[in-house]
Amino acid sequence: MAIVADAASYCYHIENCLECEKSEFIENITNVLPRLYLDFATISSDDIIASEDYMFMSSYIDEEYYNSTRNKIARILGHHDTYLETFEEDMKYSDTPIAVNISESLADIFQPLYNFISSVKETNGENLEGSYKECKDSFEEYWSQTLCNVMRPLNQLRYKFEEN
Repeated sequence: MAIVADAASYCYHIENCLECEKSEFIENITNVLPRLYLDFATISSDDIIASEDYMFMSSYIDEEYYNSTRNKIARILGHHDTYLETFEEDMKYSDTPIAVNISESLADIFQPLYNFISSVKETNGENLEGSYKECKDSFEEYWSQTLCNVMRPLNQLRYKFEEN
């Protein structure tokens, strides 16, 4: 199933971000994020047939692992980690720009995808539909917007990358 492969690819690139150059990391992530968006956006939650007694996904990421992941991404991006977010809800009430971090956005996407992949592995695919449904629901609730927002600064870094 392509969605499992794309989610696994994303998690792999995030977990191993320090093993490549910044430009390679950005290229890898900007290649997989649009595929993930299409994977989760093109299938409706109604199309997922999960039995009513499916197991809810466990959280495989604790705060320490989340922060470690975010910090690794921040380290590879360096001063390119921060960008101004125009879709932040608080922006309409603020006179000053709101800065967010690419590393936090990517870690926020990583968390449900890592849980999805881990759940599929742990159940040998037997809970695929339930795991997919939970990840799809979280995609619709929050990380789809995060993905779209973080693509803009990543795209700029990919195509206007300057080492400063």
